Amino acid sequence: MAVLGKIRSRGALLVGIIGLGLFAFIAEEAVRSCDSAKNNERQQIAKVLGEKISFQEFQALVDEYTDVVKMTQNKDNLSEQEINQVRDMVWNTYVQSALISNEAKKLGLTVTDDEVRDILNQGTNPMLLQTPFVNQQTRRFDANALKQFINEYKKVQTTSPQQAEQYRPIYNFWQFVEKTLRQQTLAQKYQTLLASCFLSNPIEAKQSFEEENTEADIQLAAFTYASVPEKDITITDADLKNKYEELKPRFKQYEETRDLKYVSVQVKASSKDRTALNKQINDYATQLTTAEDPAEIIRKANSTVAYLGIPVLKSAFPSDIAQQIDSIAVGATTAVKENTQDNTYNVIKLISKQELPDSVEFQAIQVGGETVDEAHNRADSIMKAITADANQWETLAKKYGQTGEKQWMTTQQYQYATGINAENKAFINALNTMTSGELRNISTPSGNIILKVTDRKNFQTKYVAAVIKTRIAFSDDTQNKAYNKFSQYVSENQTLEGLEKSAKKYGYHVLELQDVRSSQHIIANISGTHEALKWAYEAEVGEVSPLYECGNNDSFLVLVVTKIHKKGYRTLDDAMVKDMVKAEVMNDKKAEILMAKAKGVKTIKAAKDKGAQIVEVPQVTFAAPAFVSIAGTSEPALSGAVAATKVGQFSANAVKGNGGVYLFQVTAKKNRGQKYDQKSYEERMAQRAMQAAGNFMQELYVNADITDNRYMFF
Repeated sequence: MAVLGKIRSRGALLVGIIGLGLFAFIAEEAVRSCDSAKNNERQQIAKVLGEKISFQEFQALVDEYTDVVKMTQNKDNLSEQEINQVRDMVWNTYVQSALISNEAKKLGLTVTDDEVRDILNQGTNPMLLQTPFVNQQTRRFDANALKQFINEYKKVQTTSPQQAEQYRPIYNFWQFVEKTLRQQTLAQKYQTLLASCFLSNPIEAKQSFEEENTEADIQLAAFTYASVPEKDITITDADLKNKYEELKPRFKQYEETRDLKYVSVQVKASSKDRTALNKQINDYATQLTTAEDPAEIIRKANSTVAYLGIPVLKSAFPSDIAQQIDSIAVGATTAVKENTQDNTYNVIKLISKQELPDSVEFQAIQVGGETVDEAHNRADSIMKAITADANQWETLAKKYGQTGEKQWMTTQQYQYATGINAENKAFINALNTMTSGELRNISTPSGNIILKVTDRKNFQTKYVAAVIKTRIAFSDDTQNKAYNKFSQYVSENQTLEGLEKSAKKYGYHVLELQDVRSSQHIIANISGTHEALKWAYEAEVGEVSPLYECGNNDSFLVLVVTKIHKKGYRTLDDAMVKDMVKAEVMNDKKAEILMAKAKGVKTIKAAKDKGAQIVEVPQVTFAAPAFVSIAGTSEPALSGAVAATKVGQFSANAVKGNGGVYLFQVTAKKNRGQKYDQKSYEERMAQRAMQAAGNFMQELYVNADITDNRYMFF
């Protein structure tokens, strides 16, 4: 009871303690909830029409398209720039497809399986011609070849997992093509429906014809704005504010942008570095002159041009190498040359130069066995059988699980490879040198290939060349010195004022960037600056960034955020906006003065007496703005006034234009002599209306309230 009494006597205190405990528990859960929400938000790369897409989902789309690009361009890897292009393409496709799908759903538009089958059977869609299922004889898409491949792929998934894995890239590629075809077809349906809403009529068509073909010659009296000194004009804050409100729609922006100031330094090779590298490249050039296989020398020289050892077109080489290659004798090796454009030392050894086919049609049977000898013996038997009876080709091919069908190979398919193994090299060299109808048994370490060339086309000059193209790189010592100097500059100056004040002392320059967007991939044209861009969109005005190492490991960068332009209307205190508004107000004020000067003028002579410049302007039509050379601008208002004035008449009122105030007299009017075609003009008017509505995608984009957080991820 005593304990109970103590509890009762301290009831208020205990309630407070329990209340604080509950609050702490609730606060902890709230913090956890907020952290969870933030983590989820951090994983969201975008939001379109209220639908969120995570980084993982978007990256899966990027990976899908990356595989497509690699396959179609025959590449193993993509450069940073190419990867960024892929991401942009995926983003644009994703957003546009989402917007179109949303509109199509409202309208009941769909793409059926039957429609897709019709597209495949027609075989004319450009995307289909990029697939492996093109008949090489007709050059058309072959729907039966696709069907056969899909059936075979499904079959080998259970019978031959290894073969299924080889087929998978092509199958995935087809899945991408089919998905894209559906998206394109839906977009085309929507656009066709939208286009059908724009109609023309005979009256509008006739009027358009007359506006385009009735032209007038005028004598123009121009009072240009340039003739009024700006010192005579007074502009008040009220003038600027009123004009800003009038022009405000011009200043709306749909994404946040930022203004930055920055200092960047690119490390360059010192004279000591250049001398050492030049000596090394000269040593490699000497070795290249006598080398039987240049591959190892090219590798040691860190050449950016791979040595394939097979004949390729001139287009396979960098442009500076391609320009020189015809001036080099076969077997000769050039002296070391510096290319200041790409900062490299270059050496070329031309090994061969031949006229060879760019396209070769062939048939092939791959022959394997438990051992290499077994494969060789089997290949010899096949060769004898085909030599005796060429009609056995397909039968023998099917016996070894192949079709043996004819196919084409072009130089484009292999000349940009970064490396080619011995088997492929032997195969390609055989294709290049075999005559049409020739049969050959090619031995390889893993088996044999029975190869028959059936056609050769488009003979061109092909080259085998060993190229040393080595970047003139800086040494570690040079880089360390540059880094230490820049690091000291940044650490000593943690404000924009300090950076600007000390820049000259260090030999640097503070530069400016305006309206940097988060959708950019680089800053100041320097690669590898994603982290700097990400920082810029998380920093506040006045913040100085850390020192960033970027570029090709050869640049240093520091940034300062100077202004943040939020979504919405840019205000009058924005320098760019204020300049535009001030220019408009200035012209308005000058126009008032010039309109007063032109008041009461009834003849060209009177206008000249008042200081107007007189000029002849021929062929003025209503359909196109007249260009006034003495004002240096186009004048739509002048074209409209001329169209409403008869021959011989003087303008009823002065015309306020973009470059001045104008009076004129129409001296002649005539028709260009074109024959009127009502149907043609009605079609043109409908097309013109559709073009005017061509920014419908932009309208959909704006109304979708899209959130783009890609900069947070890459």
